Amino acid sequence: MANVRSTYTDSVDFFGLNTPMELVEEYGSTLYVYNEDMLRRRCCEIKALSTHPGFTPNYSAKANTNIHLLKIIREEGMVVDAMSPGEIIMNLAAGFTPDQILFISNNVSAEELKFAIDHGVYVSVDSLSQLDLFGEINPGGKVVIRFNPGIGAGHHAKVVTGGKQTKFGVDPETMDEVRDIIERHNLTLCGVNMHIGSLFMEPDGYIEAMQVLLSIAEQWDTLEIIDFGGGFGIPYRKYEGQARLDMQKLGEAFHATISEFAERTGYTGRFMCEPGRYIVAECGLLLGTCYSVKNNGPKRFVGTDLGFNTLVRPAMYDSFHDVEIYREDGEPVSATMEQSIVGNICESGDIIAKDRQLPEIMEGDIIGMLDAGAYGYVMTSPYNQRLRPAEVLIQSDGKPRLIRRRETIADLLAMYPEAAELTERFRACA
Repeated sequence: MANVRSTYTDSVDFFGLNTPMELVEEYGSTLYVYNEDMLRRRCCEIKALSTHPGFTPNYSAKANTNIHLLKIIREEGMVVDAMSPGEIIMNLAAGFTPDQILFISNNVSAEELKFAIDHGVYVSVDSLSQLDLFGEINPGGKVVIRFNPGIGAGHHAKVVTGGKQTKFGVDPETMDEVRDIIERHNLTLCGVNMHIGSLFMEPDGYIEAMQVLLSIAEQWDTLEIIDFGGGFGIPYRKYEGQARLDMQKLGEAFHATISEFAERTGYTGRFMCEPGRYIVAECGLLLGTCYSVKNNGPKRFVGTDLGFNTLVRPAMYDSFHDVEIYREDGEPVSATMEQSIVGNICESGDIIAKDRQLPEIMEGDIIGMLDAGAYGYVMTSPYNQRLRPAEVLIQSDGKPRLIRRRETIADLLAMYPEAAELTERFRACA
Protein backbone atom coordinates (compact mmCIF):
# COMPACT_ATOMS: atom_id res chain seq x y z
CA MET A 1 0.00 0.00 0.00
CA ALA A 2 2.80 2.45 -0.81
CA ASN A 3 1.51 5.98 -0.33
CA VAL A 4 2.85 9.54 -0.05
CA ARG A 5 4.94 8.65 3.01
CA SER A 6 4.22 5.19 4.34
CA THR A 7 7.46 3.19 4.17
CA TYR A 8 7.38 2.13 7.80
CA THR A 9 3.78 0.92 8.07
CA ASP A 10 4.14 -0.77 4.68
CA SER A 11 7.20 -2.66 5.92
CA VAL A 12 5.33 -4.13 8.91
CA ASP A 13 1.91 -4.52 7.21
CA PHE A 14 0.49 -2.38 9.98
CA PHE A 15 -3.02 -1.81 8.58
CA GLY A 16 -3.73 -5.38 7.51
CA LEU A 17 -6.58 -5.66 5.03
CA ASN A 18 -7.57 -1.99 5.16
CA THR A 19 -6.11 1.34 4.17
CA PRO A 20 -5.91 4.30 6.58
CA MET A 21 -8.53 6.04 4.46
CA GLU A 22 -10.93 3.11 4.81
CA LEU A 23 -10.41 2.99 8.57
CA VAL A 24 -11.10 6.70 8.96
CA GLU A 25 -14.19 6.43 6.77
CA GLU A 26 -15.49 3.54 8.88
CA TYR A 27 -14.56 4.71 12.38
CA GLY A 28 -14.05 8.46 12.05
CA SER A 29 -11.20 10.91 12.53
CA THR A 30 -9.28 11.06 14.81
CA LEU A 31 -8.64 7.35 15.37
CA TYR A 32 -6.21 5.23 17.38
CA VAL A 33 -5.19 2.07 15.51
CA TYR A 34 -3.30 -0.86 17.10
CA ASN A 35 -1.65 -3.89 15.52
CA GLU A 36 -2.10 -7.17 17.42
CA ASP A 37 0.88 -8.99 15.90
CA MET A 38 3.28 -6.21 16.83
CA LEU A 39 1.93 -6.10 20.38
CA ARG A 40 2.48 -9.83 20.80
CA ARG A 41 5.96 -9.56 19.25
CA ARG A 42 7.06 -6.92 21.77
CA CYS A 43 5.76 -9.07 24.64
CA CYS A 44 7.85 -11.97 23.37
CA GLU A 45 10.96 -9.78 23.13
CA ILE A 46 10.61 -8.72 26.75
CA LYS A 47 10.03 -12.28 27.95
CA ALA A 48 13.22 -13.30 26.12
CA LEU A 49 15.34 -11.06 28.36
CA SER A 50 15.92 -13.99 30.69
CA THR A 51 15.21 -17.70 30.96
CA HIS A 52 15.52 -17.59 34.74
CA PRO A 53 12.49 -19.47 36.14
CA GLY A 54 11.64 -16.59 38.47
CA PHE A 55 11.54 -13.91 35.78
CA THR A 56 8.11 -12.48 35.00
CA PRO A 57 7.74 -9.20 33.07
CA ASN A 58 5.35 -6.77 34.75
CA TYR A 59 3.52 -4.61 32.20
CA SER A 60 3.20 -1.00 33.33
CA ALA A 61 -0.48 -0.47 32.59
CA LYS A 62 -0.36 3.33 32.78
CA ALA A 63 1.12 3.29 29.26
CA ASN A 64 -2.16 1.96 27.84
CA THR A 65 -5.09 0.58 29.81
CA ASN A 66 -7.41 -0.52 27.02
CA ILE A 67 -8.92 -3.75 28.35
CA HIS A 68 -8.56 -5.57 25.02
CA LEU A 69 -4.83 -4.83 24.88
CA LEU A 70 -4.48 -5.85 28.52
CA LYS A 71 -6.12 -9.19 27.66
CA ILE A 72 -3.54 -9.82 24.93
CA ILE A 73 -0.69 -8.93 27.27
CA ARG A 74 -2.10 -11.34 29.88
CA GLU A 75 -2.36 -14.06 27.23
CA GLU A 76 1.33 -13.53 26.50
CA GLY A 77 2.20 -14.49 30.08
CA MET A 78 2.89 -11.14 31.68
CA VAL A 79 1.73 -9.75 35.01
CA VAL A 80 0.70 -6.13 35.47
CA ASP A 81 1.03 -3.10 37.70
CA ALA A 82 -1.41 -0.32 38.56
CA MET A 83 -1.12 3.29 39.69
CA SER A 84 -4.69 3.86 40.87
CA PRO A 85 -7.87 2.05 41.89
CA GLY A 86 -9.12 2.64 38.35
CA GLU A 87 -6.15 0.77 36.89
CA ILE A 88 -6.65 -2.04 39.41
CA ILE A 89 -10.24 -2.40 38.17
CA MET A 90 -9.11 -2.37 34.51
CA ASN A 91 -6.54 -5.07 35.22
CA LEU A 92 -9.05 -7.26 37.06
CA ALA A 93 -11.59 -6.74 34.26
CA ALA A 94 -8.97 -7.91 31.75
CA GLY A 95 -8.60 -11.19 33.67
CA PHE A 96 -5.52 -10.62 35.81
CA THR A 97 -5.78 -12.17 39.27
CA PRO A 98 -4.92 -10.17 42.41
CA ASP A 99 -1.59 -11.97 42.86
CA GLN A 100 -0.65 -10.81 39.34
CA ILE A 101 -1.18 -7.11 40.15
CA LEU A 102 1.28 -4.77 41.86
CA PHE A 103 -0.23 -1.46 43.01
CA ILE A 104 2.62 1.06 42.86
CA SER A 105 1.22 3.94 44.87
CA ASN A 106 2.46 7.51 45.01
CA ASN A 107 1.08 9.99 47.57
CA VAL A 108 -2.26 8.20 47.87
CA SER A 109 -5.02 8.44 50.45
CA ALA A 110 -5.86 5.92 53.13
CA GLU A 111 -8.98 5.09 51.10
CA GLU A 112 -6.89 4.15 48.03
CA LEU A 113 -4.54 2.01 50.09
CA LYS A 114 -7.49 0.25 51.69
CA PHE A 115 -9.06 -0.31 48.26
CA ALA A 116 -5.89 -2.08 47.07
CA ILE A 117 -5.56 -4.08 50.29
CA ASP A 118 -9.22 -5.15 50.17
CA HIS A 119 -8.76 -6.35 46.58
CA GLY A 120 -5.83 -8.55 47.59
CA VAL A 121 -3.20 -7.04 45.29
CA TYR A 122 0.42 -6.42 46.18
CA VAL A 123 0.90 -2.85 47.43
CA SER A 124 4.08 -0.80 46.99
CA VAL A 125 4.64 2.40 48.98
CA ASP A 126 7.28 5.01 48.17
CA SER A 127 7.73 7.09 51.32
CA LEU A 128 8.18 6.51 55.03
CA SER A 129 4.90 8.28 55.77
CA GLN A 130 3.01 6.05 53.32
CA LEU A 131 4.67 2.98 54.84
CA ASP A 132 3.48 4.11 58.26
CA LEU A 133 -0.04 4.76 56.90
CA PHE A 134 -0.09 1.30 55.29
CA GLY A 135 0.90 -0.23 58.63
CA GLU A 136 -1.87 1.60 60.46
CA ILE A 137 -4.46 0.35 57.94
CA ASN A 138 -3.10 -3.17 57.54
CA PRO A 139 -1.06 -4.21 60.61
CA GLY A 140 0.60 -7.56 60.12
CA GLY A 141 0.30 -7.32 56.34
CA LYS A 142 2.74 -7.69 53.48
CA VAL A 143 4.16 -4.60 51.80
CA VAL A 144 6.45 -3.70 48.89
CA ILE A 145 8.69 -0.61 49.10
CA ARG A 146 9.86 1.48 46.19
CA PHE A 147 13.43 2.63 46.76
CA ASN A 148 15.21 5.43 44.94
CA PRO A 149 18.47 4.01 43.59
CA GLY A 150 20.00 7.47 43.14
CA ILE A 151 20.28 6.92 39.39
CA GLY A 152 17.96 8.55 36.86
CA ALA A 153 17.43 8.21 33.12
CA GLY A 154 15.02 9.49 30.49
CA HIS A 155 14.50 11.66 27.45
CA HIS A 156 13.03 14.61 29.40
CA ALA A 157 13.31 15.89 32.98
CA LYS A 158 9.60 15.21 33.47
CA VAL A 159 10.05 11.46 32.98
CA VAL A 160 13.19 10.91 35.09
CA THR A 161 11.97 9.08 38.19
CA GLY A 162 15.24 8.16 39.93
CA GLY A 163 17.91 10.34 41.52
CA LYS A 164 17.80 13.17 44.03
CA GLN A 165 15.61 15.57 42.01
CA THR A 166 12.43 13.49 41.83
CA LYS A 167 9.50 12.84 44.17
CA PHE A 168 9.71 9.06 43.90
CA GLY A 169 11.05 6.38 46.20
CA VAL A 170 12.47 5.85 49.68
CA ASP A 171 16.06 6.87 50.28
CA PRO A 172 18.09 3.70 51.06
CA GLU A 173 19.94 5.71 53.71
CA THR A 174 16.75 5.69 55.82
CA MET A 175 16.77 1.90 56.18
CA ASP A 176 16.83 2.05 59.98
CA GLU A 177 13.59 4.04 59.93
CA VAL A 178 12.11 1.56 57.45
CA ARG A 179 12.89 -1.28 59.83
CA ASP A 180 11.41 0.60 62.79
CA ILE A 181 8.09 1.18 60.98
CA ILE A 182 7.92 -2.41 59.75
CA GLU A 183 8.59 -3.72 63.24
CA ARG A 184 6.10 -1.33 64.88
CA HIS A 185 3.26 -2.52 62.63
CA ASN A 186 4.40 -6.15 62.42
CA LEU A 187 4.67 -5.86 58.63
CA THR A 188 6.49 -8.21 56.28
CA LEU A 189 8.58 -6.62 53.55
CA CYS A 190 7.67 -8.94 50.68
CA GLY A 191 9.14 -6.92 47.84
CA VAL A 192 11.37 -4.08 46.70
CA ASN A 193 11.10 -2.10 43.48
CA MET A 194 12.51 0.94 41.70
CA HIS A 195 12.16 2.98 38.52
CA ILE A 196 14.93 5.17 37.09
CA GLY A 197 12.98 6.89 34.31
CA SER A 198 11.51 6.50 30.87
CA LEU A 199 12.90 5.99 27.37
CA PHE A 200 16.51 5.00 27.93
CA MET A 201 18.27 3.64 24.84
CA GLU A 202 21.47 2.34 26.46
CA PRO A 203 21.32 -0.43 29.10
CA ASP A 204 24.30 0.53 31.27
CA GLY A 205 22.46 2.82 33.69
CA TYR A 206 19.67 0.30 34.12
CA ILE A 207 22.08 -2.52 34.98
CA GLU A 208 23.88 -0.23 37.44
CA ALA A 209 20.59 0.59 39.16
CA MET A 210 19.72 -3.13 39.29
CA GLN A 211 22.84 -3.69 41.36
CA VAL A 212 21.78 -0.96 43.78
CA LEU A 213 18.37 -2.56 44.27
CA LEU A 214 19.90 -6.01 44.69
CA SER A 215 22.20 -4.67 47.40
CA ILE A 216 19.06 -3.52 49.23
CA ALA A 217 17.26 -6.81 48.58
CA GLU A 218 20.15 -8.76 50.05
CA GLN A 219 19.44 -7.16 53.43
CA TRP A 220 16.07 -8.91 53.69
CA ASP A 221 15.16 -12.62 53.77
CA THR A 222 11.38 -12.15 53.40
CA LEU A 223 11.21 -11.02 49.78
CA GLU A 224 8.90 -12.54 47.16
CA ILE A 225 9.34 -9.81 44.53
CA ILE A 226 12.33 -7.85 43.22
CA ASP A 227 11.07 -5.42 40.58
CA PHE A 228 13.66 -3.42 38.63
CA GLY A 229 11.19 -1.05 36.98
CA GLY A 230 11.12 -0.13 33.33
CA GLY A 231 11.87 2.75 31.00
CA PHE A 232 12.98 0.68 27.99
CA GLY A 233 13.06 3.04 25.02
CA ILE A 234 11.89 2.65 21.44
CA PRO A 235 13.19 4.39 18.29
CA TYR A 236 10.78 7.25 17.68
CA ARG A 237 12.86 8.59 14.76
CA LYS A 238 12.30 5.67 12.43
CA TYR A 239 12.62 7.68 9.20
CA GLU A 240 16.05 8.83 10.36
CA GLY A 241 17.20 5.26 10.94
CA GLN A 242 17.42 5.54 14.73
CA ALA A 243 18.84 2.35 16.23
CA ARG A 244 16.75 0.17 18.52
CA LEU A 245 17.61 -0.54 22.12
CA ASP A 246 19.97 -3.54 21.98
CA MET A 247 17.73 -6.10 23.65
CA GLN A 248 20.27 -8.89 23.27
CA LYS A 249 22.92 -6.87 25.12
CA LEU A 250 20.40 -5.84 27.77
CA GLY A 251 19.11 -9.39 28.09
CA GLU A 252 22.56 -10.89 28.54
CA ALA A 253 23.39 -8.44 31.32
CA PHE A 254 19.94 -8.71 32.90
CA HIS A 255 19.95 -12.52 32.93
CA ALA A 256 23.51 -12.71 34.27
CA THR A 257 22.73 -10.23 37.04
CA ILE A 258 19.62 -11.96 38.38
CA SER A 259 21.04 -15.45 37.95
CA GLU A 260 24.18 -14.59 39.89
CA PHE A 261 22.14 -13.00 42.68
CA ALA A 262 19.80 -15.99 42.97
CA GLU A 263 22.66 -18.49 43.00
CA ARG A 264 24.66 -16.52 45.56
CA THR A 265 21.81 -15.72 47.95
CA GLY A 266 19.41 -18.63 47.45
CA TYR A 267 16.59 -16.25 46.50
CA THR A 268 13.66 -18.16 44.95
CA GLY A 269 11.13 -15.39 44.45
CA ARG A 270 10.10 -13.40 41.39
CA PHE A 271 12.27 -11.01 39.39
CA MET A 272 10.35 -8.39 37.43
CA CYS A 273 10.88 -5.53 35.05
CA GLU A 274 8.22 -2.97 34.09
CA PRO A 275 8.10 -2.40 30.33
CA GLY A 276 5.19 -0.17 29.45
CA ARG A 277 6.25 1.98 26.53
CA TYR A 278 8.31 -0.81 24.94
CA ILE A 279 5.31 -3.14 24.92
CA VAL A 280 2.65 -0.85 23.43
CA ALA A 281 4.22 2.26 21.84
CA GLU A 282 4.99 0.83 18.42
CA CYS A 283 1.81 -1.23 18.15
CA GLY A 284 -0.28 1.95 18.05
CA LEU A 285 -0.60 5.04 15.88
CA LEU A 286 -3.00 7.95 15.66
CA LEU A 287 -4.78 8.87 12.43
CA GLY A 288 -6.09 12.36 11.75
CA THR A 289 -7.22 14.50 8.82
CA CYS A 290 -5.80 17.64 7.24
CA TYR A 291 -8.56 20.25 6.93
CA SER A 292 -6.60 23.40 6.03
CA VAL A 293 -3.19 24.54 4.87
CA LYS A 294 -1.87 28.09 5.12
CA ASN A 295 1.25 30.22 5.30
CA ASN A 296 1.91 32.85 7.95
CA GLY A 297 4.90 34.63 6.43
CA PRO A 298 7.48 31.95 5.62
CA LYS A 299 5.86 29.40 7.94
CA ARG A 300 3.63 26.70 6.45
CA PHE A 301 0.97 25.33 8.81
CA VAL A 302 -0.95 22.12 8.20
CA GLY A 303 -4.21 22.36 10.12
CA THR A 304 -5.63 19.08 11.37
CA ASP A 305 -7.90 17.53 13.99
CA LEU A 306 -4.78 16.17 15.74
CA GLY A 307 -4.98 18.53 18.69
CA PHE A 308 -3.09 17.96 21.91
CA ASN A 309 -6.36 16.68 23.33
CA THR A 310 -5.71 13.53 21.26
CA LEU A 311 -1.89 13.29 21.66
CA VAL A 312 -0.40 15.48 24.36
CA ARG A 313 3.20 14.19 24.38
CA PRO A 314 4.58 16.73 21.86
CA ALA A 315 3.12 19.64 23.83
CA MET A 316 3.99 18.27 27.27
CA TYR A 317 7.41 16.72 26.67
CA ASP A 318 8.55 18.20 23.34
CA SER A 319 8.28 14.59 22.15
CA PHE A 320 8.98 13.55 18.58
CA HIS A 321 6.60 11.31 16.65
CA ASP A 322 7.31 10.37 13.06
CA VAL A 323 4.70 11.36 10.51
CA GLU A 324 3.19 9.39 7.65
CA ILE A 325 0.96 10.83 4.92
CA TYR A 326 -1.76 8.96 3.05
CA ARG A 327 -4.18 10.03 0.32
CA GLU A 328 -6.51 8.33 -2.12
CA ASP A 329 -4.45 6.97 -5.03
CA GLY A 330 -1.37 8.42 -3.34
CA GLU A 331 2.09 7.75 -4.71
CA PRO A 332 5.42 7.97 -2.82
CA VAL A 333 6.85 11.51 -2.85
CA SER A 334 10.52 12.20 -2.16
CA ALA A 335 10.54 16.01 -2.43
CA THR A 336 10.00 17.73 0.93
CA MET A 337 9.24 21.16 2.35
CA GLU A 338 9.28 22.53 5.90
CA GLN A 339 5.84 22.31 7.52
CA SER A 340 4.35 22.36 11.01
CA ILE A 341 1.40 20.10 11.75
CA VAL A 342 -0.97 21.81 14.17
CA GLY A 343 -4.28 20.89 15.77
CA ASN A 344 -7.69 22.44 16.32
CA ILE A 345 -7.26 23.43 19.96
CA CYS A 346 -7.35 27.13 20.87
CA GLU A 347 -3.77 27.20 22.17
CA SER A 348 -0.59 28.40 20.48
CA GLY A 349 1.17 25.34 21.84
CA ASP A 350 -1.12 23.01 19.91
CA ILE A 351 1.69 21.77 17.67
CA ILE A 352 2.07 18.06 17.05
CA ALA A 353 5.05 18.19 14.64
CA LYS A 354 7.08 21.39 14.38
CA ASP A 355 9.14 22.53 11.38
CA ARG A 356 9.35 19.09 9.77
CA GLN A 357 10.77 18.33 6.34
CA LEU A 358 7.89 16.34 4.83
CA PRO A 359 6.26 15.81 1.45
CA GLU A 360 3.68 18.49 0.78
CA ILE A 361 0.55 17.81 2.83
CA MET A 362 -2.75 18.72 1.18
CA GLU A 363 -6.28 19.22 2.42
CA GLY A 364 -8.03 15.86 2.71
CA ASP A 365 -4.84 13.91 3.40
CA ILE A 366 -4.85 11.43 6.26
CA ILE A 367 -1.93 11.85 8.63
CA GLY A 368 -0.50 9.08 10.80
CA MET A 369 1.42 9.85 13.99
CA LEU A 370 3.58 6.80 14.62
CA ASP A 371 4.43 5.15 17.94
CA ALA A 372 1.40 6.54 19.75
CA GLY A 373 0.37 3.34 21.51
CA ALA A 374 2.02 4.39 24.79
CA TYR A 375 0.86 7.51 26.64
CA GLY A 376 -1.45 8.32 23.75
CA TYR A 377 -5.10 7.54 24.38
CA VAL A 378 -4.57 7.29 28.16
CA MET A 379 -3.57 10.98 28.21
CA THR A 380 -6.37 12.24 25.97
CA SER A 381 -8.81 14.81 27.30
CA PRO A 382 -12.07 16.53 26.34
CA TYR A 383 -10.35 19.95 26.36
CA ASN A 384 -12.33 22.47 24.29
CA GLN A 385 -15.06 19.81 24.75
CA ARG A 386 -13.69 17.84 21.82
CA LEU A 387 -14.55 14.17 21.80
CA ARG A 388 -12.03 11.44 22.51
CA PRO A 389 -11.27 9.20 19.52
CA ALA A 390 -12.26 5.60 18.96
CA GLU A 391 -9.74 2.75 19.18
CA VAL A 392 -9.44 -0.05 16.62
CA LEU A 393 -7.36 -3.24 16.75
CA ILE A 394 -5.96 -4.76 13.55
CA GLN A 395 -6.21 -8.41 14.45
CA SER A 396 -3.79 -11.14 13.41
CA ASP A 397 -6.13 -12.01 10.54
CA GLY A 398 -5.76 -8.45 9.21
CA LYS A 399 -9.33 -7.45 10.03
CA PRO A 400 -10.11 -4.36 12.14
CA ARG A 401 -12.12 -4.62 15.36
CA LEU A 402 -13.52 -1.71 17.34
CA ILE A 403 -12.16 -1.97 20.89
CA ARG A 404 -13.46 1.35 22.22
CA ARG A 405 -16.14 3.54 20.69
CA ARG A 406 -15.76 7.25 20.08
CA GLU A 407 -16.83 9.54 22.90
CA THR A 408 -20.19 11.25 22.39
CA ILE A 409 -21.85 14.50 23.41
CA ALA A 410 -23.99 12.42 25.76
CA ASP A 411 -20.79 11.25 27.48
CA LEU A 412 -19.75 14.87 28.03
CA LEU A 413 -23.10 15.60 29.68
CA ALA A 414 -23.38 12.34 31.64
CA MET A 415 -21.69 13.45 34.86
CA TYR A 416 -23.92 16.46 35.48
CA PRO A 417 -26.76 15.86 38.00
CA GLU A 418 -29.25 17.01 35.38
CA ALA A 419 -27.70 14.85 32.63
CA ALA A 420 -31.01 13.50 31.34
CA GLU A 421 -32.49 16.98 30.99
CA LEU A 422 -29.34 18.33 29.30
CA THR A 423 -29.20 15.42 26.89
CA GLU A 424 -32.85 15.87 25.96
CA ARG A 425 -32.29 19.59 25.38
CA PHE A 426 -29.29 18.82 23.17
CA ARG A 427 -31.28 16.31 21.13
CA ALA A 428 -34.15 18.76 20.71
CA CYS A 429 -31.76 21.32 19.24
CA ALA A 430 -29.97 18.85 16.99
